[in-house]
Amino acid sequence: MTTRRIRGAVLENSPSQAPYARTCPLTIAELDLDGPAATEVLVQIEAAGICHSDLSVVDGHRVRPTPMLLGHEAAGRIVEVGAAVTDLAVGQRVVMAFLPRCGDCSGCATDGRMPCVPGSAANNTGELLGGGRRLSRAGAPIHHHLGVSAFATHATVDQRSVTPVGDDVPPEVAALLGCAVLTGGGAVLNVHRPEQGTRVAVVGLGGVGMAAVLTALSVGAHVIGIDALPAKLEQARALGAAEAYTPDAAIEAGLRAELVVEAAGHPRAFETAVALAAVGGTTVTVGLPGPDARAWISPLTLTAEARTIVGSYLGSAVPRRDIPAYAQLWREGRLPVEKLISARITLDEINEAMDRLADGSALRQVIVF
Repeated sequence: MTTRRIRGAVLENSPSQAPYARTCPLTIAELDLDGPAATEVLVQIEAAGICHSDLSVVDGHRVRPTPMLLGHEAAGRIVEVGAAVTDLAVGQRVVMAFLPRCGDCSGCATDGRMPCVPGSAANNTGELLGGGRRLSRAGAPIHHHLGVSAFATHATVDQRSVTPVGDDVPPEVAALLGCAVLTGGGAVLNVHRPEQGTRVAVVGLGGVGMAAVLTALSVGAHVIGIDALPAKLEQARALGAAEAYTPDAAIEAGLRAELVVEAAGHPRAFETAVALAAVGGTTVTVGLPGPDARAWISPLTLTAEARTIVGSYLGSAVPRRDIPAYAQLWREGRLPVEKLISARITLDEINEAMDRLADGSALRQVIVF
């Protein structure tokens, strides 16, 4: 097994305090990366999106071991394959997915509804699905982020963490298919499957929420965007949302929708999403609030109005099934993923990018290598 020298963004400690441009929690460092074991591949990263799941590790809302090389939404080309890898080849463009699926556990038997059990365990300990770590600095191990660690020039990942896509899919588009679209799109298509004209409301218009907006539009739904920031409401309208409201305005207007997607990761957003569900409607929550967050809802409305609340991790996705389907929607012009990109940046701008994500001024910033 060969070792390669790479450059990546390491989170030294968590939680870290904003403004991140000043405190610099992420260090751009030279690291050692071991080549792939038998069931792994080495990928040269082409593009990596910056997501709230990265920020939630920086600010401590999601507890992960440190030091950790962050980044979980990415695309790149395979440059080396392990001895037991038979369905992937050097030169292929692949999309990373932050929850690998072993294919054998009780979670994988639910067709995406439940997370993979060993995949989740590996993510929590900062290891790859096959066990252990491939990253180090001066001989000391560096933890992997969600089995990917894509804020770097290269990544060694389990073969079950990647899905091949055609060369016609640009790397910046391909990267977003692996998290924003899998999560937001899956909340729409895997959980509810709306039809032409179905009223779909999306609460929280970040990258995942806007991906839910685009996906709902791709099937002809009547889409309603909801966010506290006026700029996000304008962006939703520009993408094609028929209506856009602040949370208070939506409640005051008596708005109701058959499907409501909560993508903000905040208890007040969850309460809003539940309140906006129509009689017989479904609220799907994909946001990840802090572990101590609590929300208040009325159980009576769930019973009396026959409503449903569904939790959906990674959009209840099976990446090898869903990513090619989203890529095809992009090819057909029905899912313009590139419209989610608010900025293209370099790896050295990562701390400033975290500030823009935290203050809500960015939709999806993409590191281009």
